[in-house]
Amino acid sequence: MTRADLAPIIQNVQPVITAAQMREVDRLTIEQYATPSLLLMEAAAAAILRTISSRFSEDLAGKKARILCGPGNNGGDGAALARQLAGAGVHTDVILFGRIEQTKDDARANFQAAKRLASFEAGSTSQPSPITFVECDGISAWEELAGPSRNYDILVDALFGTGLTRPLAGVYIQVIEHLALIRRARNRAGGSRPLIVSLDVPSGLNADVAVPIGPAVEADVTVTFTAPKPANVLPPASFHGGVLEIANIGSPAVLLEAIDAKLFLVEPEDARSWLVRTRYTADSYKNRHGHVLVIGGSPDYSGAAALCGNAAMRSGAGLVTVAVPASAQSSVAARAIPEVMTTALAETDRGAVSDAAIDHALQLAMKASVVAVGPGLTATDERTRRFVRGFVEGRTTPVVIDADALNCLAPWPAELRGSTALPLILTPHPGEMARLIGSNSKTPFEDRVATARAFAVQHEVIVLLKGSRSLVAAPDGRVFINSTGNAGLGTAGAGDTLTGLVAGFIAQAVETLKDEGEALSATIAALYVGGLAGDLAARGLGMRTMVASDIREHFSAAIRSLDIEGEQP
Repeated sequence: MTRADLAPIIQNVQPVITAAQMREVDRLTIEQYATPSLLLMEAAAAAILRTISSRFSEDLAGKKARILCGPGNNGGDGAALARQLAGAGVHTDVILFGRIEQTKDDARANFQAAKRLASFEAGSTSQPSPITFVECDGISAWEELAGPSRNYDILVDALFGTGLTRPLAGVYIQVIEHLALIRRARNRAGGSRPLIVSLDVPSGLNADVAVPIGPAVEADVTVTFTAPKPANVLPPASFHGGVLEIANIGSPAVLLEAIDAKLFLVEPEDARSWLVRTRYTADSYKNRHGHVLVIGGSPDYSGAAALCGNAAMRSGAGLVTVAVPASAQSSVAARAIPEVMTTALAETDRGAVSDAAIDHALQLAMKASVVAVGPGLTATDERTRRFVRGFVEGRTTPVVIDADALNCLAPWPAELRGSTALPLILTPHPGEMARLIGSNSKTPFEDRVATARAFAVQHEVIVLLKGSRSLVAAPDGRVFINSTGNAGLGTAGAGDTLTGLVAGFIAQAVETLKDEGEALSATIAALYVGGLAGDLAARGLGMRTMVASDIREHFSAAIRSLDIEGEQP
């Protein structure tokens, strides 16, 4: 499975770029497209202003803001924002950490402009300037500035952007602690003001890495320019950013397209595009939307197989059959919704699926569009392990491998590989991923992206690595970061539900689009929709009390929110 096989399937996805790639895009925008760098700063400031204004119902008149500026270009963006906020009627205090004469180029020009606007001559006795400008040259100066209590509506972190590579120290640590105190006090009071906004990335983070390099600002909103950076989208660094806004400041799209990006952020349009391409038509009926076969279950874990089958049915698949050990069939049938069919498989003396069931399971798969194997299977019996291995090797459809089926194949056999025609889609949580790669450590990897990518490329499989900010790694090395979901999705059975949704979407892709190669796009869309359903469930029920069935019951709302036109008769 090559990049050429997959490239046409996932197009126009938002790339996630490094700090060096961002600098190159800026350079080429300036040099090849005759765009003055000061104009890029003004565009960045305008984008930030729009984001802030939207949080105040477009009414900023009379509000108070404090902008904390570092001496570099991030601070220059903050100074440009100060002038634009002033134009919108916001009383704005600008603090530059350093001296103007120590700054350079565009940043210096914006600091000088802000200082001139703050001068006595810029105002009058009846209408003083809406900007104050202070140069803060050390800890003692900051302590004087931080001491007076003043109620701000907006606090802007324009200290450091994408160029930071080492931990902050000195006065900047005190600034971060000051913002943290304000945030805690605000939260204790149950308020939402001041709004804390970071520019590009929260100060204190290295834009290129997922793990914070030291103390960092915790923002409510981060406005990043042109494209997100790894720290914007990868946890735990991304937890510092709050809501992420991606602002186009004028760099031509062709420059982003020319970057050989390997990391992408999945956005609503990516899931919407898949839903549009697989819409029901006037002559649709069950056989045109795929048949999902779920293999799993056991007497002790009948709920997992039922949850998976129910989710597959709710996903839009035309038919769903759940194949389980004979002794578990009645229990699974009782838990499944009426539309889900069940059938029995040969079992071991402990009630697990036996290797004697391989031929029967492969016959059942001949009638299916996709098979999901694993939910509730149990992996304690060698005969069950042989069943999983034999079934996957003899598959005639795409196969989604989850839960104990992953454990049955751990560590992953080097000779077992996926393909374009018969893709393998693995859906591990971090512990299962560790077992697949043969690690005994409870924390086998810090770099989730690199781990999933390496495994997907080596074995030519699609890896959906679950967790905070779940991701999908493709056999060609691309990795897609999901942007939906919340902590409530960690509830029991949510993984089985996601597996059913993924299988259901792949079944629809196979039958509607007639292309097994669409397994990647279907997996990405399913992950997004599942996370969105979880977000909608949490909004109505709260993260604490939502259960896996609640996620499934919100599939409809999630899909309709993305493609309401396509869901109307």
